[in-house]
Amino acid sequence: MIRAATLADLGALVAMEEAFPEVDRFDQPTWRRLLTGRSATLVHETGGTLDANAILLFRKGSDLARLYSISVAPAARGRGLGAKILAACEACARKRGAKRMRLEVRASNSAARRLYDSAGYRVIAALESYYPDGEAAHRMEKVLIASSDGAP
Repeated sequence: MIRAATLADLGALVAMEEAFPEVDRFDQPTWRRLLTGRSATLVHETGGTLDANAILLFRKGSDLARLYSISVAPAARGRGLGAKILAACEACARKRGAKRMRLEVRASNSAARRLYDSAGYRVIAALESYYPDGEAAHRMEKVLIASSDGAP
């Protein structure tokens, strides 16, 4: 089940972060800010356990949504949860009026790149030394709203 996260999920969200490299983790104050700010946090829950989450950021007056983070717990990988939560993020962004969704992904994260490629995202920029540890990123974007002539 995919649903909007609440402050009641704070502990589980912080616990999920332990599976990721320290440089990429969100702490409790960051999660609290994300859960109460101009963003949408979606979670996938199986049997009462959060096993995936995603954060979307929105700017007032912009038709662009930003996928800030998407995470699948190690024990839940390989079940298609990344694709499911990504699709839910796109639907959420459309409901909020976004026409495009953009994200950054580590250049070395081939699994995430495959997910985004298969979902129709295209690289629009290479960003050198983007992450705190100096790793490069690829900025990717997808058009969410088709034009009136049927083209994406």
